[in-house]
Amino acid sequence: MALRSGGAGLNPVLNYIDGQFVEAQSGTKFATINPATGTIIAQVARSNGDDVEAATQAAIKASKAWAATSLEQRVAWLNTIADALEAKSEAIAHLESLDTGKPISLARRVDANRSVSNFRFFASMGADDEVPIFSANGAINHVHRTPVGCVGLITPWNLPLYLLTWKVAPALLMGNTIVAKPSELTPLTAHLLAQTLDELEFPKGVFNLVHGYGPEVGQAIVEHPSIGGISFTGGTSTGKIVAATAAPMFKKLSLELGGKNATILLDDAPLESIMDDVVRASFTNSGQVCLCGSRILVHESIYEKFIDSFTAKVSALNVGDPMDETTQMGSVISMDHRNKVEAYIKLGLEEGGKILTGGTSSDAPVANMPEDGAFLRPTVFANLSTSSRTATEEIFGPVVTVHSFATDEEAIAMANATDYGLAGSVWTADIERGHAFAREIESGIVWVNTWLNRDLRTPFGGVKQSGVGREGGRWSMDFFSELTNICIRQP
Repeated sequence: MALRSGGAGLNPVLNYIDGQFVEAQSGTKFATINPATGTIIAQVARSNGDDVEAATQAAIKASKAWAATSLEQRVAWLNTIADALEAKSEAIAHLESLDTGKPISLARRVDANRSVSNFRFFASMGADDEVPIFSANGAINHVHRTPVGCVGLITPWNLPLYLLTWKVAPALLMGNTIVAKPSELTPLTAHLLAQTLDELEFPKGVFNLVHGYGPEVGQAIVEHPSIGGISFTGGTSTGKIVAATAAPMFKKLSLELGGKNATILLDDAPLESIMDDVVRASFTNSGQVCLCGSRILVHESIYEKFIDSFTAKVSALNVGDPMDETTQMGSVISMDHRNKVEAYIKLGLEEGGKILTGGTSSDAPVANMPEDGAFLRPTVFANLSTSSRTATEEIFGPVVTVHSFATDEEAIAMANATDYGLAGSVWTADIERGHAFAREIESGIVWVNTWLNRDLRTPFGGVKQSGVGREGGRWSMDFFSELTNICIRQP
């Protein structure tokens, strides 16, 4: 599908069901918008439960044959898909930037690269997989994996293909068939993945893609009785609905939800060498990454020095046209989301906060960008209570709050004083101190002297309202398979 920024009348983005690109059965469509320009990119199939039913039946029909393929065959398919996506890396980056408003340089470095590496990683995991064998009591226990069957994959708009492939690759590796729903805000690269599989003549019905809105498509996937597992990444409020629907049906369930992550600078943190990393942890993808550190906790002895240096670097970030190679921060995902973030900026002022840089689009405009572009400058708040709404509720935008603490114990209490527990980072010159400190943080992931440093073999997920379950490495393989223990005693 050839796309151009702002172009209307383009080929529609269709569902992919049983190896065919098809319109929604209702015949209706909706527009996907370039958030940086406010213009229509393409028309997208607006599906409903009928389309989910068709996709599920196709997946069920293909399930037995796909499950019967050998692990070696599935590994080969993952490597073939990775090669095909790698050849389209620039197209992936372009579409992702167009659909999300993120800088093209970021889309290349993160989205396109990771979408390829997800398939390569799980292909490698599959090639190295060994059936566990345990001997005891005169018997031998063989642990075997079998597919869950048909699984539903529901993915968000911030890292569209990156997070879709993070689920698709292990699901296919373990022999499952798929009904996938990308965010209605960012359907383009999911469509590209379907096109790629179609070009490769991937077995029909194994991967099915249904576009549409959450209540009309996502809910139908979650409540379908023939879909045995749901892997969902998205907001906590939607995750609660997914859990409430799926849990009574005893479906396998993986939820990767929101976060309000703390970036913690201890008194010995080497400010000069870490400042770029702290800025990156705060504002990558306009702060629209569930792992971003939106609460910065700084020891009082280095607080003023940190504020001066951090504010200067944030103020200097190049915010603008996502297609410009020099742009460091593009737009947020939509005008509606910009309005939400601006409401939090206004709330922060009402709660007594002081804006050190940034603000609403009217108070801190981004120069030379369209009026309909969903742009915000990165915003830094000081003087807010750590219990304020601005400092405790997930904003998911380019807004951070900065707070000081006097002792490690106080910092730990501040970091844990949230309903979320997805990620965090600790910065210190003393690695052992940092390790011990990190163990006190109620979070699924804690980095020490680094951020977003991902080894894909490690467990990924959160605690409290940040989710249920873990993904990554064997945790993903376990989720997308049923484990059977066969105990054999020699006669």
